[in-house]
This record gives sequence, C-alpha cells and structure tokens, in this order.
Amino acid sequence: MSIDKINKGDNLSQSKNIVETNIDKLKALFPEIVTEGKIDFKVLQEVLGHEIEEGEEYYRFTWAGKANARREAQKPSTGTLRPAPEESVDWDTTQNLYIEGDNLEVLKLLQKSYAGKVRMIYIDPPYNTGKDFVYKDNYKDNLRNYQEVTGQIDEKGNKLSTNSDSDGRFHSNWLNMMYPRLRLARNLLKEDGAIFISLDDNEIENLLKIGNELFGESNFVANIIWLNKEGGGSSDSKHFRVKREFIVCYAKNKEFLEIIGDEISNEERYASSDEFVNERGNYYLQKLGMGSIQYSSSLDYEIQCPDGTTVKPADNNSGKRACWRWSKDKFQWGLKNGFVVIKKDSKDIWTVYTKQYLKSDNEGNIIHRTQRPYSVITQFSSTQASKHLDRLNLKNYFDYSKPVDLLQYLIQKMDCENEIILDFFSGSASTAEAVVTQNKIDSKKRKFIMVQLPEPTPENSIAQKNGFSDIAQIGRERIKVSTKKDFKNGLDIGFKVFKLDTSNIKGW
Repeated sequence: MSIDKINKGDNLSQSKNIVETNIDKLKALFPEIVTEGKIDFKVLQEVLGHEIEEGEEYYRFTWAGKANARREAQKPSTGTLRPAPEESVDWDTTQNLYIEGDNLEVLKLLQKSYAGKVRMIYIDPPYNTGKDFVYKDNYKDNLRNYQEVTGQIDEKGNKLSTNSDSDGRFHSNWLNMMYPRLRLARNLLKEDGAIFISLDDNEIENLLKIGNELFGESNFVANIIWLNKEGGGSSDSKHFRVKREFIVCYAKNKEFLEIIGDEISNEERYASSDEFVNERGNYYLQKLGMGSIQYSSSLDYEIQCPDGTTVKPADNNSGKRACWRWSKDKFQWGLKNGFVVIKKDSKDIWTVYTKQYLKSDNEGNIIHRTQRPYSVITQFSSTQASKHLDRLNLKNYFDYSKPVDLLQYLIQKMDCENEIILDFFSGSASTAEAVVTQNKIDSKKRKFIMVQLPEPTPENSIAQKNGFSDIAQIGRERIKVSTKKDFKNGLDIGFKVFKLDTSNIKGW
C-alpha cells in the first residue's frame, strides 16, 4: 500500500470548489466558449445573444458587501470536522449528526458528501432586531474569526457582537450573513426538496429578495403566516399588537415539490349512511344531471324510475337541454353496485343522484381526501414552546424557541419518508426533537443534521450556573432529555457530534 503526498491546496485538503464546478458546467453546456482552457466571455455573450443586460439602469437588489458575500459562498473551506464520540449518543449506530461550529464553514464542508441529498431544511436565523447576535464574518479568514467569537482565541477581547440598529450597515450586515449561507444551503437540497425560514417584520422584505435571487422567483412556494401569540398579542409595537411571524418557503425545483394536503373531515356534508358505510364511509347525494356539463348526445339517454316511468337529463334541469355526467354503461354499473339513488325531489319530480362517499370514489376505489393547506398556521403558539422547555427542565435558557408541534407539522407537509432534515441555526435543537418525535408517531426513519455555533452563554446566567458554557451544550442536552423517555423500539435517538476545527492536513 502506497501513501500519496498531499500538499496544501490539494482537493483532498479542502471542501468542494464550487467555482470550478460551475466552470465545468459552463464548459459542458457551451464547449465553444473555451479557449486554451479559459472562458472567453466575448464568445459567451454571443452564445447568450439578447439575454445579456447591457443597460446602466435595470432592476436589481444590492447592498454593501454583496460581492464579497457571493465570493465567500464559492470559496473552499480548509477546515475539518473532528469527531467527538465522548459527547455523542449511540456513536456506532446513529445516523444523526450534531455539528458544532460556524455554519458558513460547516455548510462548505457538507458540500462534498451531502450536495443534492437533503430533502428539507428548516432554519430559525437571527431576526435582526438590533439585540440578537449576528455573525460578523471575517472574509479573510473565517476559521480564525470563528475561533475568536467562540472564545477559543481572543485577540481583541470581543467574543460576540450584536448588530445595533444604529449601525450604518444594519441591513447589509444581516444580508452579508444570510446570502452565502442560503446559497450553499440550496446546493444541499434534493430536486424535490424545500427550505423553510422563520422570520418577523425586520428583514422579511430582504429575505424575499435574496430568496428570489438565489432560488428563483419561479421556485417561491409561500410566505406562510404563523399566528404565534396567544391572547392579545405582542406589546413590542406601540401602534399595533403583533401576533404573527412568517415562515418563508422556497423549493429547489417547484416542478418536483409535493406538499401533503390537509385532511378533509367535513362529516356534516357526508351525513347519510347505508349498508356500505364501513367500507365507503358516509355519503351525500349529487345530481347525475348537471346543466353545466358540455352537452353530448351519448350522455343524453332515458333512465327508468321505480314506478316504471322514465326520466331524461332535461327533466332534472327545468326542460333545458342537458346530459348526464355518466355514460349509460357506467350508470348501469353504479346502479348495480349501490352508487345511484333515484327518488322524487321537493317538486315531486323523479331525480337521479349519485352517492359521493367519504372514503371511496364513484369507481369504487378507496380514496384519501385532502385539500391544499392554508398559508396561515393558527394551531401552535410560542407559549407552548416555553412550557415544553419548562417540562424538560430547560426553562429560561431560550426566549424564542419554536414549538415542536409546528416543526412536526412542516415535516409532515413534506412527507419526508427516510430523508435528511437539516437545521443550520439549530439553537435549542427543536428541529431534532421534532424529527425523532415524528419518527416515533409514524414509524419512519428521517435523519437530522443540526449545526450550531458554540455561542457562549451570558455571564451569570441560569444556564452558566447550571453548567452550560455555550448554546451547543444546551442543544445536545435538549435532544438527550426529550428523547430518552418512551423512545424505544428501534428508533434512532442518538447523534454523532463533530466539531469544526482547522485541518490536520499539512504539506510535507
């Protein structure tokens, strides 16, 4: 066995080079633009024809630092993920991951192994209220910046930074944080995958703009309104009581995205029952003769009534020309199999009805009736999340954690069977608990990847007094506590812990 020499800059010593990958795609699409191994932009312009924007004034969205943010998303990482088996649960068997580190660098490192493999991403990023922590990326050396903000090295004595609304680049700072992360996140999604992003009023407009740019306006799915407050709503605003947040959804490719509908349970409509109730459910009656059907002579035939007389479609439509909804053969089948009722209406006119069953269609096939879900979610509240953390003995560690039920709802809408669900702003790890809890309910085998910066807990806080020096420690503890009880029978309740570090690969 031979050992190959690996030098600094070798592909094996860094994450996937996205720029090179994009150039290779261009070369494959337009081989004529390559001259001596380089891209000839003049030829590329000719190939693209009139699709090039040449004017000075045109619609675009920009901010201070956007060019650097775009370049940063394409820059390979030289970091590595060091395993921490001693802090993991079920290291040898689990397929779940908990990664401690700056999510920008971690997303770069995930590109090689997880590109196109993640079905669903949910994130709850900083809302940019002026008080919450916003990553101040140092684009010259992100790994060193990560070590500084987590207290591993402290040259300037500043471990964390908030993004004050008095900062001249208040919105730009937030956009520079989000842009490269969302760009890298998109690469990880499967073609039928989607990302859900929680946010409030502070940056919702900017999120929609960069979302349209990175995912494409055609892949915007919905801006879901979540009524998150119980009672009178928030007193954060002196003008209106705000009791909602947003969950923005984008698809990788909306053509392939499927959202599972809500159950239809309008039992009042399906009031009648018969001998088929156990098999087909209750039913309601619908006229077989409908004036709105486009007329066809083959559908205009006589039907014999119980008293021996006959009725035609026009008789059920006040003498107007009409036809039945079913062909004559299908009517005979429906009559024989109990899908047809012929009786007199309130005007003493013989009328033909079909039974619309709750559980089966008019072909006798079992059906699952659903409707598209509303873009307003009303059934979960922030108060539920706080009470749940209290039951886990993690009260007062997090102010704005999301309800596990809300995340389970989104997971169900994506119908993730045995898929990977990623949260790279993991925080209190609500997403991890939601994945495991939903697996317990429907016996599926979803896997989670949580990514969290080991942001130090505030000095003299309850978390520090209870032995938690950073948020990542609390997140891992939350997964352990929330899944240890009643989660048996082959469920994967473990997680492998990895920690971002500088690479151990050095040139010889």
